[in-house]
Amino acid sequence: MMKRFPSLSLSLSSYGIGWSANKRTAIVALVVTVLLATAATVAWLSGNGNGHQGSDHAAPAPTGSPSSSKAAPKPATGSGSVPKPPQIAEPVAYAKAVAQMLWSYDTRNTNRDQQLAGMHAWMTKETKYADWASVSGQVPDPVLWSRMADQDQHATASVTEGHYPGAFKQALAEDPSAITKAYIYVVTVNGKQQIAWKKGGGGAEERAVTLAVQCRPNHDCALAAIAPSVTQ
Repeated sequence: MMKRFPSLSLSLSSYGIGWSANKRTAIVALVVTVLLATAATVAWLSGNGNGHQGSDHAAPAPTGSPSSSKAAPKPATGSGSVPKPPQIAEPVAYAKAVAQMLWSYDTRNTNRDQQLAGMHAWMTKETKYADWASVSGQVPDPVLWSRMADQDQHATASVTEGHYPGAFKQALAEDPSAITKAYIYVVTVNGKQQIAWKKGGGGAEERAVTLAVQCRPNHDCALAAIAPSVTQ
């Protein structure tokens, strides 16, 4: 049977990558410390990366230089099959669209730079809150992407549901005004990914991801970060 290559949708914990120190400090200090001040959420943020659901295999760590996962993608590369971010102003709906984007890709018509450029377009422009490393780290290193392309690997995704984790809802109910600092919402999305490659190879997996999305009043939402583990 043809070997299956790791998919783009594996969690950062599978790659051995966490939120960058600077961005984690900003997000935790301005959002999570205020909104998610419960023991369960603190444990999640300090996460050991074991909370990802729907993946029963490990992926190798990216072999590119450290700056390759933190830098913005090269300009003017186009975005290939990566869809443009939708104009959505509701956190859960936007998070569901983000998850579908993350779990869908096509190496047959999209190179790695295009994939990164397309994903970057979904990010908040407020760099104070944007953890690009947590998002770009989802993309395999150039060598692995090339191997995936050699096999015409591509994936589609369906989203079954999205919701605010219990700790987030509880903290928000206790202090509704706290959200008005950064307007960043924590949303967990569940779904399924269908992967295919040459000669009829393929498979399907359940997926789950916890996202931080920014939805300021009277503005479309944007992605801020991907959590290192899933919380329900």
